[in-house]
Amino acid sequence: MTSPQRQYQRRLPPDARIIRPEDQPQRYDPDSLRPVAPPLPRVAGKTTAGSVFMQGLREMVETVLPAVLIALLIHLFLAQATRVEGYSMEPTLYGHQRLVIEKISYHLHPPHRGDIVVLRVPGYGQDMLIKRVIGLPGETIEIKDGVVFINGQILPEPYLDGSARGNYPSTLIPPDYYFVMGDNRNNSNDSRSFGPVPRDAIVGRAWLRYWPPYELGLVE
Repeated sequence: MTSPQRQYQRRLPPDARIIRPEDQPQRYDPDSLRPVAPPLPRVAGKTTAGSVFMQGLREMVETVLPAVLIALLIHLFLAQATRVEGYSMEPTLYGHQRLVIEKISYHLHPPHRGDIVVLRVPGYGQDMLIKRVIGLPGETIEIKDGVVFINGQILPEPYLDGSARGNYPSTLIPPDYYFVMGDNRNNSNDSRSFGPVPRDAIVGRAWLRYWPPYELGLVE
């Protein structure tokens, strides 16, 4: 009588091969397909007063520093604000008016006669004066009884209010120097006292009057 094992082997196809249990591939394990839990979120460190202060300081520096640098560049090379002191430029300008001084034009061309300029007079400290350009380099200027003569010709000055007094001897203005005076001729410390001023002493041209608001306008 044939055993059941031999009967089972006889029913296999001729090319079949019996694989031993230890050589068989691993069986399906449902535990291996369980979803993996997501990683736990990282817990940030505690916020301290010091970290908040440093963050605020950094943001302030990032915001304020560029603004300060831009303002400094504008002040040095483009324009600056100033205030009129005294009454030497009346009636054109009055004390405590605020002006914008532009610095661009004199990098492109020299000062013109009639320009109202802000300058620092060598030997007179750091205080700035505001005057009008009257005489140009190479010209001869002379004042007789308050009347200005340029190269022997009377200079029309419609901006004056009232008659001026005083005399100034005939003087040749050196190259790159300018003769400046206040519009209030009888109450002005100007080139009649300290002489012509070099061009590099001129800070800029008075351009805009912005304060008080009701006097807003260009300076002429």
